[in-house]
Amino acid sequence: MKKTMLMATLLSLTSFAAVAGGDIEAGKVAVKKFDCASCHGDNYSTPKDPSYPKLAGQHADYIAQALKAYQRGGDVANGRANATMGPKAKELSNTDIQNIAAYLHSLPSELVLKK
Repeated sequence: MKKTMLMATLLSLTSFAAVAGGDIEAGKVAVKKFDCASCHGDNYSTPKDPSYPKLAGQHADYIAQALKAYQRGGDVANGRANATMGPKAKELSNTDIQNIAAYLHSLPSELVLKK
């Protein structure tokens, strides 16, 4: 009985971790659906405008929090205002955000620290 309960607990924790971390393949589909490459570049490391961020390899938590901040908008605490990203982010579900963040994090990064 104890062994069965332990297994059930471990399986539920593993499932929760997988969901909380996002699904990379679903994220790959989502970035195409929401046309992220139109601004951030085909490989998400060569944005169409130098003021746009490189997303490939970025920390998943950062991407998720940034998307949630765009959803909140610039008029509230911890919100971000952007005429393009605000409406785009509002279309995303929490699952979309986690999946997109997981996918972008999984990509090879061209991010470089300046010395």
